[in-house]
Amino acid sequence: TMPKEPAVLRQNILDITAAILACGIDPKKCFLFRQSLVPEHAELAWILGCLTTVPRLLRLPQWKMKRASQNNGGTVGLLTYPVLQAADILLYKSTHVPVGEDQVLHLELAQDIAQHFNKKYGEFFPVPKAILSEL
Repeated sequence: TMPKEPAVLRQNILDITAAILACGIDPKKCFLFRQSLVPEHAELAWILGCLTTVPRLLRLPQWKMKRASQNNGGTVGLLTYPVLQAADILLYKSTHVPVGEDQVLHLELAQDIAQHFNKKYGEFFPVPKAILSEL
């Protein structure tokens, strides 16, 4: 949600890809792709953003904490990032999502958005359930 230098961003993409492969992910068994090359992520985020209220997003504690740490009071990208996360989950009709405790409220937003969409337009998105790790 913060502007990055293009060269740094490109290198970060390569670094994270290398890290994923080093962890043992087998590209013969999994699809690896750059999410930014799939326009449907942003398109669905726009649609879901039109169904999500600003007050709902303002209640998220991550928004409050991160906004406080930014001198400019927070960006629209920061505010709407949880809607993009919901689009990332719902686009693939995910039924279960591994999340950390800090992301449970964002998953609850995805659940709320899925239920709202389904009520308005008919059953389409599964309502995803959290898979919490036991660390």
